[in-house]
Amino acid sequence: MRIAAMAAGAVGGYFGARLAAAGHDVFFIARGAHLDAIRKNGLKVESVHGDLHLPKPNVTDDPGKVGPVDIVLFAVKLWDTEAAAAQAKPLLGPGSRLVTFQNGIDSVERIGGVIGAERTVGGAAYIATTIASPGVIKHTSGFAIMRFGRADKKPDDKLAAFVAAGKAAKLDIDLSADITRELWQKFIFLTAMAGATASLRAPIGPIVADPELRGFFRALMEEAFAVGKAKGVALDPAYIEDRMNFVTGKVEPGMKASMAHDLERGNRLELDWLAGKVCALGREYGIPTPASDTVYTVLKLHRMGKSGR
Repeated sequence: MRIAAMAAGAVGGYFGARLAAAGHDVFFIARGAHLDAIRKNGLKVESVHGDLHLPKPNVTDDPGKVGPVDIVLFAVKLWDTEAAAAQAKPLLGPGSRLVTFQNGIDSVERIGGVIGAERTVGGAAYIATTIASPGVIKHTSGFAIMRFGRADKKPDDKLAAFVAAGKAAKLDIDLSADITRELWQKFIFLTAMAGATASLRAPIGPIVADPELRGFFRALMEEAFAVGKAKGVALDPAYIEDRMNFVTGKVEPGMKASMAHDLERGNRLELDWLAGKVCALGREYGIPTPASDTVYTVLKLHRMGKSGR
């Protein structure tokens, strides 16, 4: 398949590299020092599932030089959504699908307004990766999962072909039976993980080991769950307990959300689309969100990064 990873960051770069190593025609969209390093040294992945090195990957900062592809792995930061979707238009032919693996809960609507709803597909990536240095992606979690699907749940031959290609590449990939619920479940967990590890400046292990801070983490999930239910999403209350069991017994203690890494590096934060979104929906539906309000207050002055202060 022809696949574009836009951008070739921690998520798009990892999955794109695995698919390229399996023989697919993958194009990496990158910029700045990351682009320069990939051009010079190739793309390297350091992973618990085995390292790999693509010595001469197809990499560019101009989607117009690539042309239409079958699948776009769309994984840009949330504040770049509309601008990047417009830049992705040259990658999209009539049968193309753009699958968004972003962190927020409203990306499908935002992107669909730019490129059309028919070509926009919601997706959820479950993986712990960072750009360790330009041209190098570090994968630290035992899991690396992709789930996606159409909101209308209709069959889609292009998505089915992508699942088959991914499985042949030994990826944990599949269609979601209910992508709306899947996205909200990820949002509930990620908002808590990002809010806790960033605001407390600590990995998840010490946070959930402390009874009070473990309660704070749970409260962040419960608030996101409550606004999702108010919005009409079919969420199962057992999900909260399942995630608490996961985070206290299965997740790597040193794990941090990408927002915590961005905070440490002085980068811009996705705060407004995570805790900020929970707070906004809480106000809309009359649901108190004290834990999320705390996260937003603590991180507000840092949300634009060092260059934006």
